[in-house]
Amino acid sequence: MSIDPLHTGEEKSVFARLRVDTRPLRHRDFRNLWIGQAISTLGGSIGTVAVPYQVYTLTGSTALVGLLGLASLVPLLVVPLIGGAIADAHDRRAVLLRTETGMALVTALFLVNALLPHPQVWALFVLQAVAVAIFSLGRPAMSSLAPRLVPDEEIAAAAALDSVYSSLGAVAGPAVGGVLIAFAGVPWTYGIDTVTYAASLVALAALPKLPPLGEVDRPSMRSIVDGFRFLKGRHVLIGIFLVDSNAMVFGMPSALFPAIALHRLGGDAATVGYLYAAPYAGALAGSLVSGWTSHARRQGLAVTICACAWGAAIAGFGLMTSLWPALVLLAVAGGADFFSAVLRSTILLRTTPDRLRGRLQGIEFMQVASAPSLGDLEAGVLASLTSLRFSVVSGGILCIAGCAVTALTLPGFLYYDAHRELQT
Repeated sequence: MSIDPLHTGEEKSVFARLRVDTRPLRHRDFRNLWIGQAISTLGGSIGTVAVPYQVYTLTGSTALVGLLGLASLVPLLVVPLIGGAIADAHDRRAVLLRTETGMALVTALFLVNALLPHPQVWALFVLQAVAVAIFSLGRPAMSSLAPRLVPDEEIAAAAALDSVYSSLGAVAGPAVGGVLIAFAGVPWTYGIDTVTYAASLVALAALPKLPPLGEVDRPSMRSIVDGFRFLKGRHVLIGIFLVDSNAMVFGMPSALFPAIALHRLGGDAATVGYLYAAPYAGALAGSLVSGWTSHARRQGLAVTICACAWGAAIAGFGLMTSLWPALVLLAVAGGADFFSAVLRSTILLRTTPDRLRGRLQGIEFMQVASAPSLGDLEAGVLASLTSLRFSVVSGGILCIAGCAVTALTLPGFLYYDAHRELQT
């Protein structure tokens, strides 16, 4: 059998463009930060299951477990905006050293509370709110580091690499945490989480100083408002916020997963866990074939297509009555959302000057954190008024429609050219 060398070369070229782009790891500072954050994130993912588990075992109240989300909501809506202003006005490395140290201390306090003869429930709520506030304060600084550590053409690859460990943590972390709790007890999860912060702190300490470039405004209400003013008239930035908000509000049915698992798929509690894990599994799989995002030119169009793919997969999921097809469709949705997130992050970092990147990242994180809560409310209310199937399927369809409207009304977003941006 003969082999066509040209065809083989084309196949290799396609494969090379698809596989995860590891070029950012050639840069020492990014590589060290990536390793440190990977270890810390995996440790944190192991610990996430401990707080709701403790609240439930100490109180027996599902309502109190639900109120943990309320303890996080206010910090998620307010603190990222403050953190963005701080990140733009100060050395981002110094900001992160302080916030990561704060996170390590709070996690250690979770451990101390867990080791008490009678752990305090009120302490869990207070520490949860403080932990979310500190994380939200440092998130804009962390999210805006890539352009200072890698060339512009590798920003998409850097975002994809970051998602490898975050997706892995979201899939494996809670499972490992559950096993640890079952065999060793709750304190072990907090202990591992606390220890892994050392890796992040060592990596951050090894970074060079990252002071503001040029003159910047001091953190204030005016500087925060300036971040919102920067969005005015910028179709491409408004577009990425609208597309993601639309997808999360209409096409995020995670609040319905327990009911779907029990009443439509005929499953049990384990089935609920599979449904929650499936989108992250899809995101992890997507990260391994994310090389094409570094070469995508029409990134606004690509974001729109990915968001529509998310909506279509969610609508299909709403029609399923068998577990495996439902999991596959959720994984497809998770992969599409992963690609959309990488491209949205790349657009945001490339089109925003360094003096404003922290504030824009704060706005983006506030939007990302709040939209799913609105999506849970929308899906739950609509399901109670109609049916589970109608709520999920109509949400997926509305997601597609919203993406189409956004693309048509914001041509600057739809026709955004990444190559032209790099050349200007």
